[in-house]
Amino acid sequence: MTLAKIVYASMTGNTEEIADIVAEALENLAIDVEINECTQVDADEFTDADICVVATYTYDDGDLPDEIVDFYEDLQELSLSGKIYGVCGSGDTFYDEFCKSVDDFDAAFAKTGAIKGAENVKVDLNAEEEDIENLEAFAKSLVEKLSE
Repeated sequence: MTLAKIVYASMTGNTEEIADIVAEALENLAIDVEINECTQVDADEFTDADICVVATYTYDDGDLPDEIVDFYEDLQELSLSGKIYGVCGSGDTFYDEFCKSVDDFDAAFAKTGAIKGAENVKVDLNAEEEDIENLEAFAKSLVEKLSE
């Protein structure tokens, strides 16, 4: 069975909700899903997955959350060729560097040799109806990329 691993960092619960929306969408597409907070999993566990997803928030003006920095650094050391990845997350449009952590993780995944399976999804604070639709389309795109 196809396995998707979702790792997230969430301070207010917004990004956890985003991760849950993606997980549910993947499950609805007959994908097995494991979801973990970034502090409860090692980056190398992505080697067991077919689809790798990071959902992160951006702290302050473009900073990675403290709790996901080690995961981010370890991710870049992995070889994930043949894996499909996607990145989503939340931020606040008040800041100039809106959702920069999403872009940082996209670049980190690119170093692993993994294949980008969906465009990044950036959510302003918490997921509204349009964001939920975008996250469901994100999940569908990941699964479609896997079957190419």
